[in-house]
Amino acid sequence: MKLVTYNIQYGIGLDGQYNLARIADAVRGADVIALQEVTRNNPRNGGRDMVAEISEALPDYFAVYGSNFEANLGSRIENGRAITTTFQLGNMMLSKTPIHLSRNLLLPRSRSFEMMNFQRGALEALVETPLGFIRFYSIHLDHRSPVERTRQIQFLRRRLLNYALEGGALSGVAEIGLPELPHPEAFIATGDFNMLAGSPEYVELAGRPDHEFGMPLTADFAVDAAVRLNLTGDDFATWVDPKQPDNSSRHKRMDYVFTSASLAKSLKRLWVDRQAGGSDHRPVWVELG
Repeated sequence: MKLVTYNIQYGIGLDGQYNLARIADAVRGADVIALQEVTRNNPRNGGRDMVAEISEALPDYFAVYGSNFEANLGSRIENGRAITTTFQLGNMMLSKTPIHLSRNLLLPRSRSFEMMNFQRGALEALVETPLGFIRFYSIHLDHRSPVERTRQIQFLRRRLLNYALEGGALSGVAEIGLPELPHPEAFIATGDFNMLAGSPEYVELAGRPDHEFGMPLTADFAVDAAVRLNLTGDDFATWVDPKQPDNSSRHKRMDYVFTSASLAKSLKRLWVDRQAGGSDHRPVWVELG
C-alpha cells in the first residue's frame, strides 16, 4: 500500500503558474493521497475550484474535502436569487477504495495582529486497506508560532490516541439500522507540520529517544516513519525554496508521515519525489506492507 502527502500551495508551482495537471501526475498511483492548501475562490489562483478540478483530474479516486473556514467573497443577489461565494481553504484526501467515514478536526488557534493566521485543520478519513481499517489524516499546522503548534499537536494527539474511546465522527448507528463502523487503533497522520524534528512540538507528538534505550515503540506516541526507517539529516530535506538557497532552515524537513505504533513494523520505505515542481514542497511517499 502506498500513500503520498503533498502541500500543493493553491496549485501554484515554482514557476509561478497554476497547473493542477502536473500535481495530479505527481500523486497518481498512490492508494491514498493527502493534500494540503486546497482552496475554492482563492484570489491567489484566480478563484479556481480546486476540489472540483482535482476530482476531475483523478476520476478513479474517492474524495473528501474539509474547509477550515469560509469567508464571504462576493456573495450577491442575482435575478432575485442569493448567490453564496466564499473563500475556502483546507485539506483533501483521496482514496482508491471508498472512504467509510470522515470528519474535519479544527485545531486550536489564537488571534494574530501582525501576521496572517487562519484556522487550521486535520481531515480524518477511515479507509479499509489490505492492512485492515486505517484512519488517515491530512494535516496542516500553524506556520508562525511553535506555541500554537504545540497546542495543536496536543489536541491532535488526543484525537489520534483516544479514537476508540471517543467514537470518532459517528457511533451507535445500530439505533437507525446501520452497521457499526470499526474504531481502529491504526492511523497514519501526515501533512505539513511546519515544525523541525526534535522541536518541543515534535517531541509532544513523537517523543524523545532515551539515552540508553533509544526509541522503543509505545502506544502513547506516534512513530515518525523517517526515523523508524533511519532516514534523517539533510538528505531527507523536503522543503526547498529556490529564492533562499542559503537559508538552511528552509531546507529542513517540514512534511512528515507519522504512524501508530501498531503500524510501525509495516513500514517498508519512504521517499521524496524531488522532480515534482507543482509547489515549493515535494510529495512525500510511504509504502507499507
